[in-house]
Amino acid sequence: MAWARKILRVNLTNGTCADEPLNMEWAQKYLGQRGLATKYLTEEIDPKVDPLSPDNKMIMATGPLTGTCASTAGRYSVITKGALTGAIACSNSGGFFGNEMKNAGYDMIIFEGKSPKPVYLLVQNGSSQLLDAAEYWGTSCWNTEESIKEKHGDQLLRVASIGVSGEKGVKFACIVNDMDRAAGRSGVGTVMGSKNLKAVAVRGSIGVRVNDANKFLTAVAAGKAVLAENAVTGQGLPAFGTQVLMNVINETGALPTRNHRDTQFEGANNISAEAMAEPRPSDGKPNLLTNAACFGCTIACGRVSTIERDHYTVKDRPEYHIASGGLEYEAAWALGAATGVDDINALTFANFICNEQGFDPISFGATIGAAMEMFEDGTITTEQTGGIELKFGCAEALTTLAEQCGKAEGFGAEIGLGSKLLCEKYGRPELSMSVKGQEFPAYDSRGIQGMGLTYATSNRGACHLRSYTVASEILGIPEKTDPLETDGKAGLVMAFQDATAVVDSAGLCIFTTFAWSMDDIAPQIDAACEGDWSVESCMAAGERIWNLERKFNLDAGFTNKDDTLPARLLKDAAKSGPAKGKVSGLDKMLPEYYAARGWTKDGIPSNETLNRVAL
Repeated sequence: MAWARKILRVNLTNGTCADEPLNMEWAQKYLGQRGLATKYLTEEIDPKVDPLSPDNKMIMATGPLTGTCASTAGRYSVITKGALTGAIACSNSGGFFGNEMKNAGYDMIIFEGKSPKPVYLLVQNGSSQLLDAAEYWGTSCWNTEESIKEKHGDQLLRVASIGVSGEKGVKFACIVNDMDRAAGRSGVGTVMGSKNLKAVAVRGSIGVRVNDANKFLTAVAAGKAVLAENAVTGQGLPAFGTQVLMNVINETGALPTRNHRDTQFEGANNISAEAMAEPRPSDGKPNLLTNAACFGCTIACGRVSTIERDHYTVKDRPEYHIASGGLEYEAAWALGAATGVDDINALTFANFICNEQGFDPISFGATIGAAMEMFEDGTITTEQTGGIELKFGCAEALTTLAEQCGKAEGFGAEIGLGSKLLCEKYGRPELSMSVKGQEFPAYDSRGIQGMGLTYATSNRGACHLRSYTVASEILGIPEKTDPLETDGKAGLVMAFQDATAVVDSAGLCIFTTFAWSMDDIAPQIDAACEGDWSVESCMAAGERIWNLERKFNLDAGFTNKDDTLPARLLKDAAKSGPAKGKVSGLDKMLPEYYAARGWTKDGIPSNETLNRVAL
């Protein structure tokens, strides 16, 4: 139960759609979504395949809890070999698309090959067909979603699509659903565009059954009570969203600023949650209008925002006067502190462009930061930028490049390479603040030591959603650890990584773990799914998934040399804040981590470990 037990396989080359049964033996080992789709991907593609080759596959996957009444059970993931990184990619999204896909009767949709012309997939309660997308090609995610709904006369359709950035090969293009929710990192939208697949539109009303309904309802009710009573999930996130972290992390001295040259941003308060809620002098209205929730979510951390009508970015763009998805912490950091821009209207506008044209604001903002540093040291000139004064703190440069990058035009096409390729192109590879080609999110690893190890070992490149040690090191969840110490961080990171793999694979949102432990999560999985899903078996599945992802990357050509950080974080000490004088202690933590994982000193899972985790 809980699983739909059915996969839709779409051969884009031949234009065919076929149902097949889910491999339940694999489901019992890998649970669903991230874990199960990774198993399918690793079995079906060569790890060395070019991410943009027709031989790469892209999988949209739900978890067994997706579409149920469990809190936050609306997630789905896109799994492929990432265009940005060349590593295993699993990008998670909320909104309502995942629920619709599961209720249409599918655990996963596997896309293979490449269509000879632009197409979109229409799925309606187990019926599927590929349709001509010529009229949508060259248009935005917003236009595509609205137009497909209008064409089929069904506003209840849920649409996931790519914008022009995905069509034109921006390396960090994403897949946007429900207008402002996204499978956002690693270039999954770039892979989708390489297949000439513009969108997936789904309508489902079949329903989801669970193994033991009474037991499940009891476990779900207990879980929701824990979320409601917790200060973070019951109060902080609904009121302030993830942006509540901006001033907190800045005061901690771990807010990467101006391409990680600094660890504190003097303009942080101007782009914070508090600033979003402050009435504007011009019209008395705040940037933040209200909060919003994804399917089944009792937390409601989403933001709905609008821009000041007479701000320079929107004077000639009336469509941006309406409310849309507002700033979340990672986007506000990347578009703000990473570039030195503290104009909240400019950040909101750039974020809208990211949603409209479908590209990752984290990689975009971080790449802008690297380009700004190269501009200021003379490596890049106005002749190359098309006249753009690409200086730290320049809001107009940020918004201009957002529009250019969204369409892969002008210097925006260069930004669309991502920071690794951009910095290599201009002879300054050391200025790319990335791991395995993916840019850092909003935590400096000199001020939060566990995040340095998290970034270095993340299977999809630098990522906070693979091991959010910030919860422990800053917020004291589940217990407080010292952010400036390296001792014990190897075990902490490993525990977070394995638990996160379970949450992602179940179909739940990682934000639940601010309140839930595996003691809250496992009973919900166990009641919904047949088989043994105790805390111990769930964590064993998480460890198995992590090792499977690692094995894929090793087979793709990554080595222990890729488990590192830029020299800036290893050699240049933080200049201010509590971490002043500190560098990342990765050299001490990494060998301890390999040992804790049961890997060799070269970072390769030993045969004993592979046997123990049943790989």
